[in-house]
Amino acid sequence: MDRSPPPPHPPRPARDGVPGRAPEVPPDVHRRRWVILAVMMLSLLFVVLDNSILNVAVKTVASPPPVGIGATQGQLEWAVNAYALVFAGLLFTAGLLGDRLGRRRTLLFGTVVFGIASALAAFADSPVELVAYRAVMGFGAAFVMPATLAILMNVFERDEQPRAIGVWVGAVGVAIAVGPVLGGLLLEHFWWGSIFLVNVPVVAVSLAAVGLLVPESRDPAPGRIDPVGVGLSIVGLVLLVFGIIRGGELADLTDPTVLLPVVGGVLVLAGFVVHERRSPHPALDMAYFRKPVFSAAVGGIALVFFALMGVTFVSVFYLQSVRGFSPLQAGLMLLPLAVTQLLFAPRSRLVVRRFGARAVCAAGLLVVAACLAAFAGFDTGTPVWAVELVLFAQGAGMAHVMPPVTVAVMQALPREKAGSGSAVNNTFRQIGGALGVAVLGSLLSAVYRSRIEGHLDAVPPGARAAAGESVEATLAAASRLGPAGEALVAPAHAAFLAAMHVTALCAAGVAALGAAVVAAFLPGRPPAAGDRERTAEGGARESVPR
Repeated sequence: MDRSPPPPHPPRPARDGVPGRAPEVPPDVHRRRWVILAVMMLSLLFVVLDNSILNVAVKTVASPPPVGIGATQGQLEWAVNAYALVFAGLLFTAGLLGDRLGRRRTLLFGTVVFGIASALAAFADSPVELVAYRAVMGFGAAFVMPATLAILMNVFERDEQPRAIGVWVGAVGVAIAVGPVLGGLLLEHFWWGSIFLVNVPVVAVSLAAVGLLVPESRDPAPGRIDPVGVGLSIVGLVLLVFGIIRGGELADLTDPTVLLPVVGGVLVLAGFVVHERRSPHPALDMAYFRKPVFSAAVGGIALVFFALMGVTFVSVFYLQSVRGFSPLQAGLMLLPLAVTQLLFAPRSRLVVRRFGARAVCAAGLLVVAACLAAFAGFDTGTPVWAVELVLFAQGAGMAHVMPPVTVAVMQALPREKAGSGSAVNNTFRQIGGALGVAVLGSLLSAVYRSRIEGHLDAVPPGARAAAGESVEATLAAASRLGPAGEALVAPAHAAFLAAMHVTALCAAGVAALGAAVVAAFLPGRPPAAGDRERTAEGGARESVPR
């Protein structure tokens, strides 16, 4: 009689046609995995939302007290960019620390820091204080975002990870679109600090939920710390992102204050790669990038966010400065991007299972490219329903790109390295988005300036250079001229539309390049169940000695 004990984890039944396998997740954690996913979505909400919520409040913050704090244009830019700079610069390091110290622990730490900094930012007395507190918020957010995705990889079995990641990606899309709407609603009823104070109750609920429901996970064999690699990654990323942000501010990528940090960041990151390849205990194993699927996935993430964030940046000016919508109305018009993420991203795995990641991602990116190209046909009389339809289709395309490429990145690494994989995924997302705003924003500015220069004769000579920098600057100069400035409005709109059309076509080209990359390197259609069985049987026959 066989007295051997039964296996501790019998295979679970098949889900969605995928055969069960011996589980790696403890049963008690597996039972509450969807509740844990909801908690991670809550943590994502305040981190991603804060990337965009300040954008709608810049005019209010610039107002003199008591309405605002009298911030200058430069101080406003740094209030926005300090968050992005620290966030992007520390993402990779925070992911590594999560693998080593525990993802739940780093998530709690980042959430506490973010909540305290949000409360302080809400009551900042000066622009300098606001910039400092925004940087601290970015520091906390850098520990939150990679931990959320890494935790999901450790509470879901491999066959359910694509579905969980689809929901995670959908939550990111919703938070990006909801930020401007929530900011507009708060500013209509409360003072400017409310856009930060609203984070505090969300953070409190998140802390309680994480503490009660989320299990701890970490790399069981992290090896020695690589302080040189960590230091090089921080310095390189901060320099690179600073230069990119500076290029977006100046709309000039050739300025020395742009080129020097960008070149310095690239050189430091090149040194990081060389060091990691030689180190016996690398912070990031460079061998992962030799996997075509991994490299194509992170490249696809960067390219799609390059195109998306660049045109999103342009569309805000189109909707507000040219079409005359309020910040709240413009934010509401971007909601189709959120709705489609919520509807399609969690279900994208079903399409991938049928057609393969290669076909789905390439088709999704081609849809995104077509929608970006459609911006080249928008003018002052384009029906609102047409704009909404394009945004809806663009969101649907995105929803079939981001989940599969994120799954490809995360499943290319061992489960114990989930924090590193999440950090790489989010770092490429941030750098791609920042590059899109900087490069496409510079292109928009250059084309606009060339088209408006011949129409600025009515502006005093000393003010012409500033008036030609952007459509907002031209319209502000026109309003100061009184009735004489009315003749500037139509040329300003025409110049901006011409610049937007060129920028949109360039963004569409970048999205098409992303489609070519994923079509070349992502895996094709997975084998059907019968094919898998025949392959397994063939392999078994081959293994029988003759």
